[in-house]
Amino acid sequence: MSVFCDRVCRLGEGALWHPLRGQLFWFDILGKRLMTRTGAGPAEWRFPEHASAAAWIDRDHLLVATETALRRFHIPTGEHEKLVDLEAGSPATRSNDGRADPFGGFWIGTMGKAAEAGAGAIYRYHRGALERLFPAITIPNAICFAPDGRLAYFADTAEQRILQVALDAEGWPAGEPEVFADLRPEGLFPDGAVTDAEGALWNAQWGAGRVARYRPDGRFDRALAVGGLHASCPAFGGEGLRDLFVTTATQDLAAPDAAQGLTYRLSPGVAGRAEPPAVA
Repeated sequence: MSVFCDRVCRLGEGALWHPLRGQLFWFDILGKRLMTRTGAGPAEWRFPEHASAAAWIDRDHLLVATETALRRFHIPTGEHEKLVDLEAGSPATRSNDGRADPFGGFWIGTMGKAAEAGAGAIYRYHRGALERLFPAITIPNAICFAPDGRLAYFADTAEQRILQVALDAEGWPAGEPEVFADLRPEGLFPDGAVTDAEGALWNAQWGAGRVARYRPDGRFDRALAVGGLHASCPAFGGEGLRDLFVTTATQDLAAPDAAQGLTYRLSPGVAGRAEPPAVA
């Protein structure tokens, strides 16, 4: 494990490796900023509201989720335009975890700014329209997809379970969600997640200082330590997608030490998969 970036995030989230640029992007939600680092050094862009997750559209554009909208973001200039409203009439909520699906869509969760019970939901943006998939979510997290596109995963962190749901040929849920991994017996809280080239799911676990690997059948495989106690979102990247980047947070820590809120790079021993583009 090594520190990839020592800029402190109050709430690091939304780690995304852009496969065309060979570049990691991530967010500090509470700091209202999109962050990156290249060979030229660190860079960041400020937003007037919370921003939390992204997908890549092409080499120069990201689809960025903010608390009121999904936006098309131009990387070279930092300019952005609204694509569609996201709970724009609800000042008590904001966006949280999100990820592109293998069908060109983008799944995004919302939550109460004070994590009010059931205040959020999970949506899918597809072909220019935003549709609600799952209502009454408290803290949406762990959104990711099986390599073959047949399953979506997500969690309500407050429920301490990772769920899976079958997808149809266009990427829409084709049944009711089922439990993939129950973390309640260990007292663990699932945060962001990503799948690797073998179809296993890597889950950052809030408050546990680790990211854990679960096999495709939901069995626990192994866990890697993360320097920050509040591990929040993993992303595969680097050469051959063999690095695992993990964001962390200082939120809810009374006296965070120097290890908290940083972005880490781990060696997971398995390759990841390139994130698919979102169509926007």
